[in-house]
Amino acid sequence: MKYILKLSLFFIAVIMLSCQVNDTKETTLKEMSPPVSEDSMQPYLSVNGSELLMSWTEQENDSVFALYFSKLNDGKWSEKSVIKQGEDWFVNWADFPSIYGINENLISYYLKKSDAETYAYDIFLRQSADSGKHWNIENKLHSDTTKTEHGFVSLTPSNTDSFFITWLDGRNTKSTGHDHGHGEGGGAMQIRVAEVMSDGNIKNEFELDSRTCDCCQTSTSLTDDGPIVVWRDRSDQEIRDIYYSKFKDGNWSKSKPVFKDNWKINGCPVNGPKVAVNQNSVAVAWFTAADNIPKVNLSFSKDSGENFTDPIEIHQEKAIGRVDLLMLDQETALISWMESSEDMALLKIAKVGIDGNNEKIVEV
Repeated sequence: MKYILKLSLFFIAVIMLSCQVNDTKETTLKEMSPPVSEDSMQPYLSVNGSELLMSWTEQENDSVFALYFSKLNDGKWSEKSVIKQGEDWFVNWADFPSIYGINENLISYYLKKSDAETYAYDIFLRQSADSGKHWNIENKLHSDTTKTEHGFVSLTPSNTDSFFITWLDGRNTKSTGHDHGHGEGGGAMQIRVAEVMSDGNIKNEFELDSRTCDCCQTSTSLTDDGPIVVWRDRSDQEIRDIYYSKFKDGNWSKSKPVFKDNWKINGCPVNGPKVAVNQNSVAVAWFTAADNIPKVNLSFSKDSGENFTDPIEIHQEKAIGRVDLLMLDQETALISWMESSEDMALLKIAKVGIDGNNEKIVEV
């Protein structure tokens, strides 16, 4: 329970900070114990109107896992409620479920093994039309039936009653093992996107990039023009920089880099980017180790992602990455990241202006 409690406290702290942009007083943390068991893991938080939604996984016994959720209203957590439980799930620290809502319409997902191979699993969506009282809709997200990896999902609610969803898709990979694309005859991981309606109908599936990093988390958010997706690309020369695409006027744009770090690495760093939006202002944060210098970068866009500024270097040398991001207003972002210090890992946050001005870095 300590794992989920500490993580939930941090994200509640981020929300508290986001409400105090102009408040110079020190922000304090308040313990708000969620209704989890000692075997809980993989917490995820999102906002749905005035509610805070949290999903997490619990191990029921040696072979059964369960996906739960709870709501935070007026400072109180609701009793936990099961979204789904089952066997043969793929449960992993880097690739795990989340939950989102549009009023009473909630959506979540879980990863289920499709084969005995370690990294062969599918994405199954779960949806509720009554605020999570019943989860009557279940669909496999992707249309292919290959026994390959499908995961690293990110979601954003639309302005109506649908959700934009993106994921890494291994349907073209043929080599065994996790390092797809290096085996003889192996294809590359790709990133795909679709729209999921409140009735479970999956529409407009589209391939954004045919060659991506294998296991870096994806991220998506909603601009005034439409959704934007960011991910770690993978060139034929093993350059793995951050790319993006946005949906505008009914079409996805051709993918292009946020910035050309030219980080060449022969394996996936499992360290994805984050995108956050406030109206037409967009921020993207990411980790890179180009030229063997690890650093956390942050770029802004004032035109809904049409163009991005050169990156602001947030931290260097001891940076580990694991970034998260929130736009506090159209001019300011709150960024979190991890870095190393001797034999410890540290979690830090900073408020950064679109003009590049940084406030004092806070160690959480």
